[in-house]
Amino acid sequence: LFLFKFCDREMKTHIDVSSSRRKQRKAHFSASSHIKRRLMATHLSKDLKRKYNVRAVPIRKDDEVIVVRGQLKGSKGKVTQVYRKRWCIYVEKLVKQKLNGQPVNIPIDPSKCVITKLKIDRDRNELLARKERGISAKNKDGKYTGKDVSMGVD
Repeated sequence: LFLFKFCDREMKTHIDVSSSRRKQRKAHFSASSHIKRRLMATHLSKDLKRKYNVRAVPIRKDDEVIVVRGQLKGSKGKVTQVYRKRWCIYVEKLVKQKLNGQPVNIPIDPSKCVITKLKIDRDRNELLARKERGISAKNKDGKYTGKDVSMGVD
């Protein structure tokens, strides 16, 4: 007998989103540039997470990063280019030499990096504030803090 384990799975609820792996991969790899920007988000360092109360932001040129996974683990530098077409970033000091001696940038996946210093401008400040408001509003629903509990007790 052949028993299927996925009989008890729930059906998808959103009509516009496919649950097909093939369609998800097609949507991911054929995404337009403004969507790739969000998909190429990078985690913030522990200090920045504490400061801004945000886990990750889209990476951009002039952010300072540290590589936390892979062969180049521990390497630091400033982002020189975000190459959305190739789904990679280039970091300032991470280069290798071709046989003729010409330097070539090493592509790095943004998910293998952590942002240690953000390049802040007005738009980035607005983004961080918006994300923090959303996170704090999401955490507030249904959650009770120590102050809430002590206020109700006499």
